[in-house]
Amino acid sequence: MKVVPLRMQPGDDLRQALETWMGEQEEQAGCVISAIGSLSMVQLRFAGAAAATTIHGELEILSLSGTLSADGAHLHIAIADSSGAVIGGHLCPDSLVRTTAELVLGLLPEWRFSRELDPATKFAELQINSQASAP
Repeated sequence: MKVVPLRMQPGDDLRQALETWMGEQEEQAGCVISAIGSLSMVQLRFAGAAAATTIHGELEILSLSGTLSADGAHLHIAIADSSGAVIGGHLCPDSLVRTTAELVLGLLPEWRFSRELDPATKFAELQINSQASAP
């Protein structure tokens, strides 16, 4: 595994920046190892919900995990508001960095991740292939 640190600036779209960064990499599979920072707005899709919910405020990133591929990411985030209340869900686009986001990312050169629509779930689900089996 190749480990890469990344820092995002105020106003950056957390999810979009991660997807853009992954698309610029030679490797075809990645993951979030560690993430801390803050958001001014987050778009969360809760389990079973069809649409995202927007939350505004001074929000601390407590946890961010997920997989990264050239054709998309699957990311879950837990955040706390200024009263300490914690909420989490699927991280959606338009989630904006407030002061900073400090990430440690892993690139997995021996693997290839992709996302394909699964007829059973109706979501683009992770497909995992060894680079040794790449065409």
